[in-house]
Amino acid sequence: MTQQPITSLLVANRGEIAVRIFRTARTLGLATVAVHSDPDAGALHVRVADAAVRLPGAAPADTYLRGELIIKAALAAGADAVHPGYGFLSENADFARQVLAAGLTWIGPPPDAIEAMASKTRAKELVRAAGVPLLDPVDPATATPADLPLLLKAAAGGGGRGMRVVRDLDQLGEALDAASAEARSAFGDGEVFAEPYVERGRHVEVQILADTHGTVWALGTRDCSLQRRHQKVIEEAPAPGLPETLRTTLHEAAVAAARAVSYEGAGTVEFLVTADGRPYFLEMNTRLQVEHPVTEAVFGLDLVALQLRVAEGAALPPAPPQPTGHAVEARLYAEDPAQDWRPQTGTLHTLDLPGHVRVDTGFTDGDTVGIHYDPMLAKVVAHAPTRAEAVRALAAALAGARIHGLTTNRELLVRSLRHPEFAAGQLDTGFYDRHLDTLTGGAPDATPAALAAALAEAAPGPDAPLAARLGGWRNLRSQPHTRRYRSAGTEYEVQYHPVNHPGILVLAVTATLVTLEVDGIRRTFHVKQNSNGTEIYVDSALGAHTLTPVPRFPDPQDRTEPGSLLAPMPGTVVRTAEGLAPGSPVTAGQPLLWLEAMKMEHRILAPASGTLTALHVATGQQVEFGTLLAVVQEEPQP
Repeated sequence: MTQQPITSLLVANRGEIAVRIFRTARTLGLATVAVHSDPDAGALHVRVADAAVRLPGAAPADTYLRGELIIKAALAAGADAVHPGYGFLSENADFARQVLAAGLTWIGPPPDAIEAMASKTRAKELVRAAGVPLLDPVDPATATPADLPLLLKAAAGGGGRGMRVVRDLDQLGEALDAASAEARSAFGDGEVFAEPYVERGRHVEVQILADTHGTVWALGTRDCSLQRRHQKVIEEAPAPGLPETLRTTLHEAAVAAARAVSYEGAGTVEFLVTADGRPYFLEMNTRLQVEHPVTEAVFGLDLVALQLRVAEGAALPPAPPQPTGHAVEARLYAEDPAQDWRPQTGTLHTLDLPGHVRVDTGFTDGDTVGIHYDPMLAKVVAHAPTRAEAVRALAAALAGARIHGLTTNRELLVRSLRHPEFAAGQLDTGFYDRHLDTLTGGAPDATPAALAAALAEAAPGPDAPLAARLGGWRNLRSQPHTRRYRSAGTEYEVQYHPVNHPGILVLAVTATLVTLEVDGIRRTFHVKQNSNGTEIYVDSALGAHTLTPVPRFPDPQDRTEPGSLLAPMPGTVVRTAEGLAPGSPVTAGQPLLWLEAMKMEHRILAPASGTLTALHVATGQQVEFGTLLAVVQEEPQP
């Protein structure tokens, strides 16, 4: 590996991780170069870089997965090093070789190490010598009911893409096709393999950092068990409740794996720990992980800075610093957990979190969340002397955040952190399978928020006559005004002047701040309306609410005929059911169409048994939210 001082760094990535790497690069005095697809032309990572180079196109396969274009961009912009971030080409050995062949410094492990760990068979051979049990792969072609359940995994990457759990052999073929298509879209490689799926296991990993002089650090453990769609949601360091003997075994196995391939830089060795404490090696990720900030917080390190120094040939001290305290990270996604984790797109009007936590994000107020990439808005990290304090601080920060414009998993995160099982450290990958309905149900009453919205909408402006500003909101008897709003599927009607809701007293009103006395308790409500007036956002200690004003006279054009299938999100139609055409018989729950959005495939199912009377889209077609895809006429009941 070329070991020259780095002066200018190109990040072959986008979004949050590019912004985070640029932050360290600036601290070290390096010039920064961004690359961007057409949808990302105005993205935050482009705005904060010293220079940016366009990658023509929108889809990852045409942009961030085009290694030759990225290297050309680095040379054109005068960069002398390339950091791949995570995802995309970060674990592509051929790309690493091309970077080095171009005379650039590669911020990552040697290509041979990437290649060795990319081979799941080779990686398992390396850790077998450390005495760690392995989950042997299963050939899908010869799988039997005794092999179930199976976990399908993408060979070329992680992050939950290209992963499926199969519990019925009849579903194996379809699951393989879907996992392969998703992996090809995300990583440019559709190879998928299968292994036994362990119920209620824990996902525990060890952070590795190695230099070019033979020093290898094992930087503790992380627990990443809370996952949806096999993608991590909440991570923490150190992994709670592990016996010291097990920690030692995991550390030794991780170091042995790194030494076996002459590893350099940052990497992560992942394990599955069963309910009875048996560890199974999963894989080694030869890159920086999304959850690296919790390790940084506990060890007081900047892993990106250390990656850069290792790439320049610097030696690590013989041993890492001692860890202190506990850190927890939550991934804030633009998605609706109550609707099968459906990703959300649109304008992020506000993203404001309290300043006592670390926030890594690729967005600022007014940015657009598009259809082409992962829907993660931010990583929020709390560090404290104890686990209980860190969990409490993170939950409070998320609960107090103002996030406007998109449905997010914020409430799910808060409830997860405050759940008795999580608080007790009872962690496993089945957490959301067991508790999702409870964690997403029971939307809080929005009546006080609706009243605050109505009062703020009608509040006199600062240029109004003094009498109006002083007396307009006294609690006097007069003709009430009525406003209706819809929030989380429920309609609220509020009357004010006088306030007609028992137990609510108006104390102060402006267009952005309303103070009410609710059941004898003074509450402050922050109110913000989006630019086109279609939504009002109300935040208070009682919760966050997005309110849609309900028109007095509904528009008859809003109606759709029964059986209409509308696009639940913007995306691309990647395939339709074989032979599907108008006149085709369909059965309830049958997959009819597959939409790809944010690197995930989403099935559109028949709402009832009957006949497909219309098909309005074709494979390859891009659709917007609410587009009419097809119509199913339900068969009459006997």
